[in-house]
Amino acid sequence: MKFGILVNEGPYNHQASDSAYRFAKAAIDKGHEIFRVFFYYDGVLNATAHSEPPSDDRNVIKNWQKLAADHKVDLVVCVAAGLRRGIVEASLAPGFRISGLGQLIEAGIQADRMITFGD
Repeated sequence: MKFGILVNEGPYNHQASDSAYRFAKAAIDKGHEIFRVFFYYDGVLNATAHSEPPSDDRNVIKNWQKLAADHKVDLVVCVAAGLRRGIVEASLAPGFRISGLGQLIEAGIQADRMITFGD
């Protein structure tokens, strides 16, 4: 099965990002495909290169980066939501890219199921 994932919450203020990551990892481990992860609203904060969590805390951004690198998962950040929150191309962590809502629509069309995490 091919999944699209929508993440609407930031990495440290809500469990949605962790849940989305764990879902994606579990789906891949079971042989499914993740077509795209689209970060929207505060979810765009998952893509910042400027996050420095303490060494004893989880690093949600690095988890997403590793998933993308290991499994060729497309990590897309909404340009409008990003700009509202100071996320621009220069501030993106490696492995993420900025694009528009058309990428979310395409994920909904191409995926067998679209799963949303966060409000």
